[in-house]
Amino acid sequence: MVSCLCNGKTKNTLRIWHIHQTDASRARPNLTMGPITLCVLLPVTVLALVVAVAAEENAVDDEYTWPQWKVPLVKKKGKRRTVPLSSPNFSAHPQPELSGTCGIECQRRLPATSLDALEQFLSYETVYENGTRTYTSVSVQGLNEVTAWSKNISSSSRQKREVYGTDTRFTISDKQFSTKYPFSTSVKISTGCSGVLVSPKHVLTAAHCIHDGKDYLNGVQKLRVGILKEKSRRGKGGKGRGGRGKGKRRKGDTDKEEVQEKEENKGKGDRNGKGKGRKSRSRRSAESGKPSFRWTGVKKTQVPKGWFKGVSDGLTADYDYAVLELKKAPKVKHMDLGVVPSVKKLPAGRIHFSGFDDDRPGNLVYRFCSVSEESNDLLYQYCDAKPGSSGSGIYIRLKEPGKKKWKRKIIGVFSGHQWVDVNGNGMQQDYNVAVRITPLKYAQICYWVHGDSSECQVA
Repeated sequence: MVSCLCNGKTKNTLRIWHIHQTDASRARPNLTMGPITLCVLLPVTVLALVVAVAAEENAVDDEYTWPQWKVPLVKKKGKRRTVPLSSPNFSAHPQPELSGTCGIECQRRLPATSLDALEQFLSYETVYENGTRTYTSVSVQGLNEVTAWSKNISSSSRQKREVYGTDTRFTISDKQFSTKYPFSTSVKISTGCSGVLVSPKHVLTAAHCIHDGKDYLNGVQKLRVGILKEKSRRGKGGKGRGGRGKGKRRKGDTDKEEVQEKEENKGKGDRNGKGKGRKSRSRRSAESGKPSFRWTGVKKTQVPKGWFKGVSDGLTADYDYAVLELKKAPKVKHMDLGVVPSVKKLPAGRIHFSGFDDDRPGNLVYRFCSVSEESNDLLYQYCDAKPGSSGSGIYIRLKEPGKKKWKRKIIGVFSGHQWVDVNGNGMQQDYNVAVRITPLKYAQICYWVHGDSSECQVA
């Protein structure tokens, strides 16, 4: 042990063995002692520890960061890529529960899907507001480049849907919260389902909310979407009776709140606020926090051909999604689409979604839960839900790449309560089922939204 001067101070040193080798003496190395000061050794040790900790933190951050995917291109195919079809009959009726679905277990026994079949499944029908219909065939390019989307190994745990045990749903009844992001992205479909805004004027929902596999539902020809509004119509009124100076009632708006307002206003026009008039205003004030909707029409609806009966056979459940283009963009923030290879392997492993469950009419219902089983295209999950929540956007929250900002993104569509064919022998089990956003589905939905596949190359 010797001493040395480091930064003007005497420091202890350590001796270690060094190997001196020359070209002539490589066979017989000469071992000598060489002094290395602690003031040199300690910073190196600290630096190594810092690098190790930083590497570990980066690995953890990667688990909480949105992965980036190079997605395939989905384009219109051939010269006659879009052809007109006859107008739909609009004769189908909504189904409260789907049955006979080939689910995760059933799909494991199916052969791999060819590229030609995929292109057929992703081809789509478009129905316009005037009742006309077209069919568009597509081509898929760059599918082989998406190599990281491997098959997931799913667990064998199962769970029934509906509400079991303690109801874990949360009613967002106060519009102070229901009209704020992310709850404000949830919308109500006039056929009785829910949906989610994925662009300023596009809504993602379940295909069965529009089409039963054979025909479009009765009411789709006049399809409307309800967006939660922050202020009641009465609050915008002038000095007129009941505050209705400027608030003109739109024809066809018959939501629960407006019906109640009509009932309350019958014969109650006391401008001085006395007697029954004062009681009416008090009641209205108490109910002003309840959510109500601003309805807008749908310009066109797009459904993948894979959802139609006899097209994709056992893979029909994988294509239970549709996109609605609104006539007018609401002034509401939307939620982007995202792609993750596995939900169960995420650090938290939870999914979230909000919808308009039938047993809580007029209210937005939020829930979160874990995933019980997953495949490449489907999810089974534990969330409590009721009819009416089908079509809700399932989202998770991760960090944006290279940033510390967290962001919510839609990773699936809630299909709802389904009786699933488990073993292919007709035995069925009921599950909460959701359709996952895969790189290929991301490419198709993005193409529907933007109309240009070049804007949809990275998820």
